[in-house]
Amino acid sequence: MPQVPYENIIEIKSVPLAVSEPIINFDRYSKLTKIQRTFAYVKRFIYNLKNPSQRRIGSLSVDELNDSFNGLCCIAQKELFFTEFKLLKMNSPLKHNSKLLCLSPFIDQNNLIRVGGRIESSQYTFENKHPIVLDASHYLTKLIFEYQHLQNFHAGPQLLLASVRQSVWPINGRRLARQVVRRCVRCRRAQGKTLQPKMGNLPPERLNPDYPFISVGLDFAGPFYILNRKGRGAKLIKCYMCIFVCMRFKCIHLEIVSDLSKNAFMMTLRRFVARRGRPAEIFCDNGRNFVAAAKELSIFLKQNSDSISDSASQDGIKFIFSPCYAPHFGGIWEAGVKSAKHHIVRILGNSHLTFEELYTLFVQVEAILNSRPLCPLSSSPNDLLFLSPGHFLIGRQLTSMPTPNLTDCNESHLQRYARVEKLRQHFWTRWQKEYISEMQQRRKWKENHVSLKVGDLVLIHEDFVPPLVWRLGRVTRLFPGVDGISRVADIATTRGIVRRPLVRLCPLQDEDTNG
Repeated sequence: MPQVPYENIIEIKSVPLAVSEPIINFDRYSKLTKIQRTFAYVKRFIYNLKNPSQRRIGSLSVDELNDSFNGLCCIAQKELFFTEFKLLKMNSPLKHNSKLLCLSPFIDQNNLIRVGGRIESSQYTFENKHPIVLDASHYLTKLIFEYQHLQNFHAGPQLLLASVRQSVWPINGRRLARQVVRRCVRCRRAQGKTLQPKMGNLPPERLNPDYPFISVGLDFAGPFYILNRKGRGAKLIKCYMCIFVCMRFKCIHLEIVSDLSKNAFMMTLRRFVARRGRPAEIFCDNGRNFVAAAKELSIFLKQNSDSISDSASQDGIKFIFSPCYAPHFGGIWEAGVKSAKHHIVRILGNSHLTFEELYTLFVQVEAILNSRPLCPLSSSPNDLLFLSPGHFLIGRQLTSMPTPNLTDCNESHLQRYARVEKLRQHFWTRWQKEYISEMQQRRKWKENHVSLKVGDLVLIHEDFVPPLVWRLGRVTRLFPGVDGISRVADIATTRGIVRRPLVRLCPLQDEDTNG
């Protein structure tokens, strides 16, 4: 391999934009250079003991460095290919299962196993035509790859393997080249590849039967621009769409909101409760208006706990917030926003409506979304109707009580109300058999490739900035789910401890990086 005199290695420094360490520092990173020079001084010491009249002093020469590198390769080959080395020394054929058989190896004058190959007639140098044979499993081979990776300014796997093969032929070198690039901290920072844990199990709110809108997912979308009045001189003002999604049946309720303040959201929530009933729990992200509404409700219940009866005090709404920067924790309402905007954007186009016109459009889109099939349509010709969220919104009052099971009763023996109740319970049965069974599969994130531990060094993914300026932190705590897989972690940074999902973390080191 090409040798660089140690005295001529200069630490090149610049003014970095995002990192403080130097871009190139061979003296700090290249273990191969240090081992090679140490072995060269050992060989010089042995030579000076044997030849006191011809002592070698001063800086190491290129020949000494090359001889040191060849000596290291010879030691490695005797550890890796001991049997092949003895057979080649005796001019005997190699075994049929030998790794070197396809390379036509031979031993040169320095007792090094080199590649015989098929390019003897080429005009390349002897080192290029007959590189030294090494195996990717040896530590020396790993050091050579790391050295060439830095020499070629953090080259990728293909270029790294090509540069190493100029002087050394590594067996299984392609795999080692990918490992070296993957373990390089600076390359990891530049790539910014985050973790992807296995998709979690569905919560009970998605599976256990209950009335619609008992468990609700909540989100905002927009802004939409509306006219403050009809006619000339009308001004455009902003408004937003608030979407409520039933966690069990995907029923959707749309409301129009004037702004993103706490008061506007409280009025929206009161309209929703008046039309759909009070939910037991609301799932949402960490929006400031949501957090403020949750605080106001809890303060109201605490301050008026004496005047409210025990039964009424238990009807408070429970807010469940997802982690920061984790929209995939609320996939069901994020998908609802996407479906609603799919219809609204195509109808609106570039036109601007008044408040009444836009609210009418929202209600019509809500009816369309509540008429979608919950699961794939049946192939049976006897099933004429598909199961939709609208089936669970018709036929009950907001305070209706559970009724006895009438599914197995003869319809002709039932009263009119009982017939309607049997039809409604038929939808429950179909929901349990058809819809729930379709939710068994994981469409993506099927395997868990996360091996994050407490104390690992990570980068925190930030939007609209390059990976090299992402904040650096160390994992202080993991939050495993019911399946034992962690999806949220606490990260200690220079600004304090922050909580982020694992999909926002980029690990910088493997377990065997320092091995």
